[in-house]
Amino acid sequence: MKKINGSSKAAIATVLFCLLLLWFHTMSLSMSSISRINNIIAATSSSWSSSTYMFIKNQETRVGITTMTSQQNLQLLPRVEDPMTSLISCNRSYIRYDLCTIDGSTVLDPASSTFFTVDPTSAVYVEKIKPYPRKYEDYIMGQIKELTLVSGPSSPKCTIRHEAPAIVFSAGGYTGNLFHAFNDGFIPLFITINSIYPDRDFIIVVSEYHDWWHSKYAELLKVFSKHQIISLEKDNATHCFPSATLGLISHGFMTIDQTLIPTSKTLLHFRDLLEKAYSQNPIAYPPLVPKLERRPRLVLTCRGNDVSSRRILNQDEVIRVMKEIGFDVIVFEPNRYTSLDEAYALLNSSHVMVGVHGAALTHALFLRPGSVFMQVVPIGTEWAADAFYGRIAKGINLKYLEYKIRVEESSLVEKYGKNHELLNDPSALQKKGWPTEIMDIYLKQQNVKLDLARFRISLESAYLMAKKFMHKER
Repeated sequence: MKKINGSSKAAIATVLFCLLLLWFHTMSLSMSSISRINNIIAATSSSWSSSTYMFIKNQETRVGITTMTSQQNLQLLPRVEDPMTSLISCNRSYIRYDLCTIDGSTVLDPASSTFFTVDPTSAVYVEKIKPYPRKYEDYIMGQIKELTLVSGPSSPKCTIRHEAPAIVFSAGGYTGNLFHAFNDGFIPLFITINSIYPDRDFIIVVSEYHDWWHSKYAELLKVFSKHQIISLEKDNATHCFPSATLGLISHGFMTIDQTLIPTSKTLLHFRDLLEKAYSQNPIAYPPLVPKLERRPRLVLTCRGNDVSSRRILNQDEVIRVMKEIGFDVIVFEPNRYTSLDEAYALLNSSHVMVGVHGAALTHALFLRPGSVFMQVVPIGTEWAADAFYGRIAKGINLKYLEYKIRVEESSLVEKYGKNHELLNDPSALQKKGWPTEIMDIYLKQQNVKLDLARFRISLESAYLMAKKFMHKER
C-alpha cells in the first residue's frame, strides 16, 4: 500500500477545508432566504388588520392587493404548495375563481361531495373549493355548496370507472338568470375546456344540479361533452376518473381572452359552438313580405309582463317608428321557459336586435356576425351595459349601437326630480362599486320612455347597417 507523504496530506486538507467553507456559505444563503421569506410573511400579516382592501386591476382576471380586511382574505393570495406532499393542487390567486386539480386517479363519492385520491406515502391532506367563478361576491358564494378534495392512504371503492377526466362546477348561484348561465357557466366552461382539456374527451360533473337547468340547456351540454352528466345531488354510485379539475376559469364579464388560452379561442369560436348546438333542427322564420320587397327584420327584445322595470313605456309608438323607417318588427319577450332552439332560430335569421339593458340581451349571442345590435342604456347602467353586452357585440363582430337615454326619458324623474344626483351624476355614486341600494334603484325601479325623434336617428343608422348586411347575404 502506498504511503501518503506530507505534501499530499496538506493538499487533501486544503480541499476538505474549501468544501467545508462552500457548504457553510450555501447554508448561510439558504437560511438568509428563509429568513427573508419569514420577514415578508410577518410584515404582510401585520398589515391584515386594515379595515378595507383595494384591488389593483392589472389583468381582467388577476389583481394586485394593497391592503386586506382580515385573515379570511388569505384566499386571494397565491397558494404555495409543497409538490412532494399531495396529488392535489389549488390555485387561489385569481379574483374571480379558484381552481383545484387532482393529478391522478380519483374517486368521487357523491353522497359526501368528496373527491378522494390515494397517496400511501403521505398523511391525509384536505382542500375545499366552491366551484363557481364569482368568488369576489360574498353573498352568492355563501349559497354555493363546498366540495372536498382528500389525498390519503385509502379511498372508497370504485363502482363506475371512467376513461375520461372530470370537469366539476356548480350550477347554483345566479344560474337561473340567462346572463349568469352564460357569464358564470357556459363561457367559463368553454374557457376551461380549451385551457386544460383541448381536443380531449371529458365528463361534466355538476354540483347543485337542477332538472330545469338540464332541460333548458340540454342541446348545448351535448356539444360540450358526449357523456351523460353526473349530478352530485342525484347520483349514488362512486365514480372513478383518471384525473379531475374543480372550478371554472373566467376571463371577465362575457369575454374570452385568446391570449390566455393555449388554443387561442375567442367568443366567435364559442358562438360556433352555439350554432352547432341549435342549428341541428332548424326552425324556419319566413320573411313577413315577399322576397322582392324584403325588409330588414328587427327583433325588439322586451321584458315580460311579469317584470316591472326597464320596460319601454311607449313601446307601441316605438314599434310604429320602426315600421315607418322600413323594418319588419318582431316583439320577443323571453322568459326562463323560452326554448333556446326557437330563440336561436329567430335571432339567427334576423338583421337587427334592439332592447333595453337586461339579461334578455344575452340572446345577442345568437345574432350572426355582421348583423346589428342596439342596446338602450338606462341612467346609471352605462358601465354594466358596456361590460356585459357591449363585449358580446365586440366579441362576435356585431355592428353595435348604444342609445343612452337622457334624464327626461327615465321614469326616475317622477320620483327624484331631474336635478337629483341619482340622475345627473350616477358615476359619482358608483365610484366605490355598486351598493345594492343604489343598484336596485337603477335596475329595479327604472323604466324608459324614449324620445321618438331622437331614437329615430339611431334607428335610421341601424337600418342603413342592416341593409348593407342584407346585401352581403345575397
